[in-house]
Amino acid sequence: MSGATNLRDRILAGERVVGAMIFEFFSPGMSRILANAGAQFVIYDMEHSGLEFETLKWLFATCRGLPIEPMVRVPRSDYTWIARSLDLGARGIMVPMVETREQALDIVQSCRYPLTGRRGAGFGFAQCDYMGGNVIAKMADYHQRTLVIAQIETERGLENVDAIAAVEGIDALWVGHFDLSNFMGLPAQFDHPEFDRALRHVGEVARRHGKVAAIMATDAAWMARARSMGYTLLAAGTDSGLLQAAMGDLIRQAR
Repeated sequence: MSGATNLRDRILAGERVVGAMIFEFFSPGMSRILANAGAQFVIYDMEHSGLEFETLKWLFATCRGLPIEPMVRVPRSDYTWIARSLDLGARGIMVPMVETREQALDIVQSCRYPLTGRRGAGFGFAQCDYMGGNVIAKMADYHQRTLVIAQIETERGLENVDAIAAVEGIDALWVGHFDLSNFMGLPAQFDHPEFDRALRHVGEVARRHGKVAAIMATDAAWMARARSMGYTLLAAGTDSGLLQAAMGDLIRQAR
């Protein structure tokens, strides 16, 4: 995995960082393909895809030596999902449907070793690239490199977004646009003024608290919209949608 620069530091400094979310194609070449395309991170999805830990561990291993950081969206804000993913080598944890300050605090605790957190110790394995070394230095390094992403994608999360963003250790607020529109009673009405205000509000709250605003942009228009609102952590996706669109264009040209 890339260790020459700390991507989290660059993200928190406000640099625009673009990567990908992968929902379908869990193949050995995917990390290299994404790196070749210029992706700086990859988030492998466990919430909607059926992806399991053994495959996740293998996917993380395919990032070793590449200029791309492996991250994961866990299915829920549970210690076991978060800590095990970190033990396997995740450089970032995305947690869906974060709705309260207390939930955000628990997420941070699950990502941090004592005395700042409650994460259990497991050194010398995948997250350490199977190397030994000073444990105190390791813990400090892992805290520094791990990006903690809270998804704001329900009406409750939107209502409590200020309190969530104020939690030390939450690095990014990631809008789950489909779920947020559903929970606002505006399913897929992404151009609705109320949804637009919500999107802008999350971005403003993130900046006010020194956090990063993030979103997955499914096309060029979404990407431009997010950038104009100050979103700097962006995923270009989805993998299945991009493949289908590109294949469809070629097939239409062939016909």
